[in-house]
Amino acid sequence: MTAWSPDDIVGPEGEDWRVPVSELAARQAGLAKMLKEAGLPGALVQHPVDLYYYTGGRQDASFFVPALGEGGSLDSDGDGPVAFVRRSLKRAQWEAGGDDAPHHVRAFPRLSTFAKTLRSMGVTKAPALQFGEAPGSFTARFASALSSLGEAGDVTAIIHRQREIKSAWEIEQMETAAAVQYRMFEAVLTVGGEGVSELDMVAAAEAVSRSEGFGGNVQMRRYPLQCDRGVIVAGRAGGIPSFFDSAVGGTGPHPLSGMGSGFSRVKANEPVLVDLVHAHRGYMVDCTRMFVAGRLDETWTKRLDDMVTVKEVVVDVLDQGRPCSEAWDDGLLMAETLGYKDHLMGTTPDQSRFLGHSIGLQLDESPVVAAGFDRPLPVGGTMAIEPKVVYGEGSVGTEDTWLRDEEGMRPLTADGALPWLMEWDA
Repeated sequence: MTAWSPDDIVGPEGEDWRVPVSELAARQAGLAKMLKEAGLPGALVQHPVDLYYYTGGRQDASFFVPALGEGGSLDSDGDGPVAFVRRSLKRAQWEAGGDDAPHHVRAFPRLSTFAKTLRSMGVTKAPALQFGEAPGSFTARFASALSSLGEAGDVTAIIHRQREIKSAWEIEQMETAAAVQYRMFEAVLTVGGEGVSELDMVAAAEAVSRSEGFGGNVQMRRYPLQCDRGVIVAGRAGGIPSFFDSAVGGTGPHPLSGMGSGFSRVKANEPVLVDLVHAHRGYMVDCTRMFVAGRLDETWTKRLDDMVTVKEVVVDVLDQGRPCSEAWDDGLLMAETLGYKDHLMGTTPDQSRFLGHSIGLQLDESPVVAAGFDRPLPVGGTMAIEPKVVYGEGSVGTEDTWLRDEEGMRPLTADGALPWLMEWDA
């Protein structure tokens, strides 16, 4: 029996699904520059999502990036970026680009000697850690081990800010995800109808997603890091709140998985909200559409039309380059003017206080269309805009993932190309 080979790790039809080396090199160089601007000597990246972003894989590793011109950098005759890997070293080297990798890949030393290892590379100051995202006990161990190099700063916000702006390659992944997601909605339209359970519809959508390479996890930034990527709620189930900070909770199948789809079944003429996420090579898009077996009455139809109006207000503010907080203010004012003060993004006291969230490798990236985010969505930023209203009888709303480019806001998901409301025969 022969050992495994990188040739065994392939995408569909033998495609190479690794992150391009040019992407990794640009990201590492960008981080080094941002570290210098922030006055930090370097960073130790350890969160799995960020390891993928900078090194091309999420092996058990710690990735050291020196600030531009600081100890350990190539400019100071150091080794430059180094991924210290516990396992799998061989796979980490291949995922980074093999012999073309833009950084060194080395075995992780004993933690007790890690500071000494960094000193041998020319490092004189403790690298910043991801205190704002990695578990506290984990970062505490590393802070203690590196204490002889000084006190470690926090690099969390810098990494978050860098990842807000998506490259052309990243946008391409999200566009591919959107095409798959379109077929997920088609699957729901095909299998759904009166008497069909939420879980059966989710299963049909997820079968499409899985067959196209979805990795099985929706990555979240905010603790407790849980989210179902297929949230289909029928009728009154759409009015049930959950632990999750979202407009729509749902019953979930059982209390430990107490959000999203459960055993509720579609009833004639009741709203069915379908909120689906697909990730292509890690990059997510988020989209919501409404379904009904039969016809929605005028009240529900008006609510949906009004949420499209609120969506247009939010998009317009962001298109102008105005702050995300102003998009929240204007969207909230429009919703309240239309009569939804107590029902926008949930019912009191369980309302969420946002109308959109940035998205990429994680579902809940920054900035957010909410109070306090007093800066615009940057050019290259991607955001899911999702005004929804919730009542005891159900929920209704819309959502698409958008990109702000040099010309303004444009949808990455279907927007008007996919009807806001789709009907099954009753």
